[in-house]
Parts: sequence; C-alpha cells; structure tokens
Amino acid sequence: MMLAGGLNILAGLTGIFNGNFYASTGGELMVFNYASWGWIHLLLGVAVLAAGTALLAGRTWARIVAAVLAVISIVAHVAFLPAYPWWSAIAIVIDALILYAVTMHGDEVR
Repeated sequence: MMLAGGLNILAGLTGIFNGNFYASTGGELMVFNYASWGWIHLLLGVAVLAAGTALLAGRTWARIVAAVLAVISIVAHVAFLPAYPWWSAIAIVIDALILYAVTMHGDEVR
C-alpha cells in the first residue's frame, strides 16, 4: 500500500513538473490536462500512503479506507491508460492486489 502511494506520488510529480513526459494525445486526458492529472495522482498517492501507514499500525478503519482508495486508484489509472499504458497497467495490478489483500486477509492483524 505504501509502495503504491509512493508510485502515485512519483507519477503525480512527473505530471505536474513535466507534462510532456506522457504520450501526447492533444495535451489533455479526458477533461483534464496532464498537470491536473498530476495533482490528482499526487493527492491520491498521499492518501494511499497515509492509509498504508495506518494499516501498518493495525487500525481497523484503515482496511475500509484502503479498499475505497484502491478502487478510486484503479478508476484513475483506467482513465490514465491512453497517456501511459504500461505504468497504468502495472498500477492497476498493484491496486487489485491491495484490494484483495485488505478484503480477504485483514483478519490476521488481530
């Protein structure tokens, strides 16, 4: 979870500071430009990183937050597929594994 958050932060900073890094599809992705997507990924990454830290601390509420953030991250990366397909595909797989882990194997923490 913390790795996924860090990778989202990295993708967000890349979009904010170097919008030309991603494949050009007219400079916009859906209704946002790459800088806006960078901010979305940055904020999502910070939230995922914080939820991962709370999971490590054994907080029960963090499992629910982690599952919701994983789903939001999957949706964001599906929308980001045209700009950077390999990165998005890898991030979707990581988020799916996170979703599986927090929904199926959270009882071991207790």
